[in-house]
Amino acid sequence: MDPKLPILSIDYTVIFARQMQAMREFYGTTLGFALHRELSPQWVEFRVGSNILALTGHGGRFADPAPPIGVLSLQLAFRVAPNEMASCAAVLAERGVQIISGPTDQPFGHRTLFFRDPDGNILEIYAEIEPSRAV
Repeated sequence: MDPKLPILSIDYTVIFARQMQAMREFYGTTLGFALHRELSPQWVEFRVGSNILALTGHGGRFADPAPPIGVLSLQLAFRVAPNEMASCAAVLAERGVQIISGPTDQPFGHRTLFFRDPDGNILEIYAEIEPSRAV
């Protein structure tokens, strides 16, 4: 840590949603994240472990134009235990989520599963595994 800039962690992530209702449904219902609070129809927060994941519409605080739907803007990675990966893939498939890749053991010691949210952002569920166990 830089003592002149004592940042300890990332606690709060904001996604500028291009399809607010679809994104809210996806993160709240499909992924089952607990609603933390809703400040307005254009600002909703979910609790993900010790972090807050917020969704907001474009045009509020910042007037940047929204990228087109389907254009990758970010990637989020959610960690699970190795023995939970197969059940995560099955639950996502049951809920209509199209799996892009995985579960796959990577040579760098992660088991990965990739899919997209309604705006086209890449989401990953991963588990740490022994690098020697990766194939």
